[in-house]
Amino acid sequence: MSDAPRILAHPLPYETRLDARPLSQVDLVVIHCTELPDLAMARRFGEEILYPGSGTGNSGHYYIDRDGSIHQYVALTRVAHHVRGYNPRAVGIELVNTGRYPDWLASDHQGMDEPYTEAQISALIALLRWLPSQLPALHLIAGHEDLDRTLEPASDDPSVQVQRKRDPGPLFPWERVMAKVALERLKP
Repeated sequence: MSDAPRILAHPLPYETRLDARPLSQVDLVVIHCTELPDLAMARRFGEEILYPGSGTGNSGHYYIDRDGSIHQYVALTRVAHHVRGYNPRAVGIELVNTGRYPDWLASDHQGMDEPYTEAQISALIALLRWLPSQLPALHLIAGHEDLDRTLEPASDDPSVQVQRKRDPGPLFPWERVMAKVALERLKP
């Protein structure tokens, strides 16, 4: 079992309104990038209420800033909204990265060229090595882009289809991460 990394708890205001779940049902980690310029903006987006019925919004469980600090917005015992169709069984980890910001769906803005920092990847590996000690069924890992292959009309040209989700993107070091963790890559 790996030592716990330093995790800063910052629960979202609606955290207790998210569905509860037993830790035994969590078998998957999904890696995301925020596609926003900084952690503060990611927090603001996470606090937005998008589902009036439950009073909740979209957020991952953990956010890793460029300096390697790990921030927990949602407890593992709660279902965060971060990936269609997998939320009840998954932990969402968001890496702060601009991605395609601010024109996420523009056909001419699909490149994701900001590299992840060494501090982020080291913190991610530490978190991924520790999580199985908290989640007994955890054995799978995927990128958001692996699980959501939905195409959308481009915002600048509706005749062109672009991938709705591309994160963590082409610069994410899958080989390096997979060599350091005891998880299996899920590619549906």
